[in-house]
Amino acid sequence: MYAQMVETGLKQVRNLDDMSAEERAFQERIDAGVKIEAKDWMPDAYRKTLIRQISQHAHSEIVGQLPEGNWVTRAPTLKRKSILLAKIQDEAGHGLYLYSAAETLGVSRDELLAALHAGKAKYSSIFNYPTLSWADMGAIGWLVDGSAIINQIPLCRCSYGPYSRAMIRVCKEESFHARQGYDIMLALSRGTPEQKAMAQDALNRWWWPSLMMFGPSDAASVNSAQSAQWRIKLFSNDELRQRMVDQTVPQAEYLGLTIPDPDLKFNAETGHYEFGEIDWDEFHAVLKGNGPCNRERLATRVKAYEDGQWFRDALTAYADKHAPAKAAA
Repeated sequence: MYAQMVETGLKQVRNLDDMSAEERAFQERIDAGVKIEAKDWMPDAYRKTLIRQISQHAHSEIVGQLPEGNWVTRAPTLKRKSILLAKIQDEAGHGLYLYSAAETLGVSRDELLAALHAGKAKYSSIFNYPTLSWADMGAIGWLVDGSAIINQIPLCRCSYGPYSRAMIRVCKEESFHARQGYDIMLALSRGTPEQKAMAQDALNRWWWPSLMMFGPSDAASVNSAQSAQWRIKLFSNDELRQRMVDQTVPQAEYLGLTIPDPDLKFNAETGHYEFGEIDWDEFHAVLKGNGPCNRERLATRVKAYEDGQWFRDALTAYADKHAPAKAAA
């Protein structure tokens, strides 16, 4: 998921009997499937949890442009370049939708960006890995965006209206991203031996980080249980990760590529694939800022923001100049 290990600020999940009258009415609306809107009363913890999750999601969309932007000038054909540019443009739009959704909760975009640039806000761990070859563009689309779709489709039904509605368009565009990624992998797999080896190498490097995207098992997590009660989270990390594995393994077989997991096997009784242990030490290290590209990603993002200051100043000056005329009209 593009938002990982989101804290709710609560130590335990409460039942209806332990809630105030306002909290009980709020929870009953959620249980009845009624959307919560920006002007509705909501518990502070619900509001803060959504701000953390939506802002982390937005940051991930914005930072997620950087690994792919690395290959715009080196795409093998004009067609591939135009598709990649369209994908990056979509991700910028997703970030804007999500920042707008977060703003409905009473936080400003400037606050959210300041937290990101100061290193206080998180974004998805997956974007702190390098893109070493053109095949990485395929692996990101196929594995990373494919995982994002699995996680984000349920968000279209989450309890907070502005977030759920934003996710409908995001998911439609993410499906294009996943298809174009798989198309790149298909072309490479059917190409020369060197191209197929490039595709296999990308799969080897992106497989485990893609499984980490869903976050550690949340079976014993109070945060996950509370988010589930509020219907911000509809499925557990393990359920979503299993869907990703079950969906992706047959696709890899069709490509003629090998999943880099010696423990991978199909369990006929459960109807699911069993897979090896994930290196959660690596996940936590990357999330804490010690991944291969954390510092580079943040520095690039901060530089882009600072380089655009003149444009924001010009927009503000123009608006101030024409404000009296608008007020008089």
